[in-house]
Amino acid sequence: MNASYKGKKIWGEILKRRIIVITLLITIIVNMTGCGLIEKKPTRYQAQFLELFDTVTTIIGYADSKEEFSEFAQSVHDILEQYHELYDIYNDYEGVNNIKTINDNAGIAPVKVDRKIIDVLLKSKEAYTLSQGKKNIAFGAVLRVWHEYREAGLADPDNASLPDMELLKEKALHTDINKVIIDEEASTVYLEDPEMSLDVGAIAKGYATEQVVQQLNAKGYYNALISVGGNVRAMGSKGIDLRETDASGKESIPWSVGIQNPDQESDNQYIELLDLRDKSLVSSGDYERYYTVNGKRYHHIINPETLMPADYFTAVSIVTEDSGWADALTTVIFNMPYEDGLKLIEGLSDTEALWVFQDGSLKYTDGFAAYLKQDSAAE
Repeated sequence: MNASYKGKKIWGEILKRRIIVITLLITIIVNMTGCGLIEKKPTRYQAQFLELFDTVTTIIGYADSKEEFSEFAQSVHDILEQYHELYDIYNDYEGVNNIKTINDNAGIAPVKVDRKIIDVLLKSKEAYTLSQGKKNIAFGAVLRVWHEYREAGLADPDNASLPDMELLKEKALHTDINKVIIDEEASTVYLEDPEMSLDVGAIAKGYATEQVVQQLNAKGYYNALISVGGNVRAMGSKGIDLRETDASGKESIPWSVGIQNPDQESDNQYIELLDLRDKSLVSSGDYERYYTVNGKRYHHIINPETLMPADYFTAVSIVTEDSGWADALTTVIFNMPYEDGLKLIEGLSDTEALWVFQDGSLKYTDGFAAYLKQDSAAE
């Protein structure tokens, strides 16, 4: 065997071995992928719709495909739509007995309703007791007057005016929540006072949002961020698939949520950023729905004692798990002096609050700081 031939043979063996090594590496990589050691990260998606609860609903989630996320977003819409129709006080829907139907039959007859209405009314009665009347769904007669004046003022600002106090006092005579008769067995609601009107606006969005989350969990969805007009509910963790149930071995990242700055002229959109997992954030303020009379702004959160817009704060925020309670509590503490609201919130488990005063200063419950983050941006 000559040297030339021997050299070619040795070089051939080296190439053969390299091919074998490369083949083995490819096999290992394929096997690692098959075992899930190399995974494709899900993509971030976002959806919005406008027509429900007269506000913007925003949904954020991570999924392997646009089709998967679209299916999820459609589920959110469809569930939320049921509650929107049931809790509506202004519109009728074919084949649906809703809050408007109950109001239309005040003093006439009990109305058979869906259990979803019974449940929100029972929860609202709990909120009434807890708040010593600061949260009253039977306050609709007074709120309707303010709504009509606000709508007229927005349509014709030059002639905007305030409701007459005597009219408000007369309507306040028809706000006794004990005259809301709920028959759970028959699934009926009856307003004994023919002048009474229910308004679940201060709890409906939050309660509906929480029910959406529960139904999504039942459908196998565990990670998403849902905002219904600022009623924010964080599900699970950010960055993992909608249906992921076990994040072991993965980085569990909270959702970043901003608290709206009530000073709409400020360059800062948020006054605080929070890290949330399986929590709700709900804020209420004088910047949401209002109209102006003689240069002064009059918002939609009416104090049951004064029958006028509450003026303790410009905004309040609640963090707790249940979005329905968070929604109700923002109205409650907005209508209370700070000391009373602080005492109430400190008496509740797993519930924190933030108050924004008229001068822009902030106060928090002791546990609120645990949710604050110092950097990054809101979702």
